[in-house]
Amino acid sequence: MAVHDRLKYARKQAGLSGPQIEERSGIGKSVLSELEHGKREPSLSQLSKLASLYRRSVAFFLDPGPIAPEPCVLWKMRPAIDAEQTEIQFRRLCSQYRNLENWCDEKVDTGLPEITGSSDHYSNGDAEELAKRVRHELQLGDRPGQCLLAVLEEVWGVKVFHLKFEPVGTAASVRSEEYGPAILLNANNPRGRRNDDLAHELFHLLTWNVFHPASTNTASSEAEERFAGHFAANLLMPSDPFRSAINSRIRDQKIGFDSLYDVAREFDVSVDSVISRMYDLYNHLPEDNEQVQKDIKRAEEYAHILDRREDSPKPPTYPERYRALAIKAFRHGEMSTGQFAEYLNISRQEAQQFDQEVSDGEEVQVVAA
Repeated sequence: MAVHDRLKYARKQAGLSGPQIEERSGIGKSVLSELEHGKREPSLSQLSKLASLYRRSVAFFLDPGPIAPEPCVLWKMRPAIDAEQTEIQFRRLCSQYRNLENWCDEKVDTGLPEITGSSDHYSNGDAEELAKRVRHELQLGDRPGQCLLAVLEEVWGVKVFHLKFEPVGTAASVRSEEYGPAILLNANNPRGRRNDDLAHELFHLLTWNVFHPASTNTASSEAEERFAGHFAANLLMPSDPFRSAINSRIRDQKIGFDSLYDVAREFDVSVDSVISRMYDLYNHLPEDNEQVQKDIKRAEEYAHILDRREDSPKPPTYPERYRALAIKAFRHGEMSTGQFAEYLNISRQEAQQFDQEVSDGEEVQVVAA
């Protein structure tokens, strides 16, 4: 496909109008029209500006082949603003991650179980059993929230990125033959909330072939979201350890908000999740739903006092493994300085500081037992 066709495609996918592009890139509407209709070739400077604006690589526009279908991104709640650009950036980061794995010959084949079956017969019981299975197979212990992110990234090959977008109460996931399973979390959320969302999106990855076998439906049903929430609660707060944590803090059949925040910190989840889980395990009736929301709202009012977890600075966009692979690929000559800078979103001057040879003698001897 020609450059001008790819320019037009990328603009439409990004959901940007001519005036928006002119304001953000300095490329006028008439010039953009000529570029998209093949009446003039873009300069490298123009191509770089548009690539940055469209969240694409320059290589994307120079590829003469057909454009591959974009993997579907499944949102918990699709953002009303800049959703297309966020999706494009997410997919691009995933693709870059896979490139780094290939260049360093360090692919991690995901060991996540793939669930099959019909969504018509799925139940809360199935979600609960799946949570137990995952906790066992991933060896997450009694408090999975403390290690879930690291295990998914480092051991099971799930790509997890953090970007800032609105609304804060959402997250996304994608499964692709090109780069495997990936999760997008909101960097604006506190750590406990991000763990809730991580487990929630993990459910979607595991049951992708149950609820989205055609990979074209970008919206989850109300029932699927309910199952994802039930899975996340059972995964992050296993019933026996959670009951023990709650029981040790109950006084006269009541538990204080300060104790609820202690439990949230212990299981590394949000206080909302703790309250909901507590009601579920302690004779929750349908008429309690209104009280649950009231208690959650009251608890959140005390967050600035009672939530003692430090979460500053915000989580990095790039996973630690992604960054480590990028540095390794750059030092081994698999990436140019400009490409390395692009992959880590740093200046060329900053990138050059990583260009330091490590001699073959810099090794540690390992003697087999």
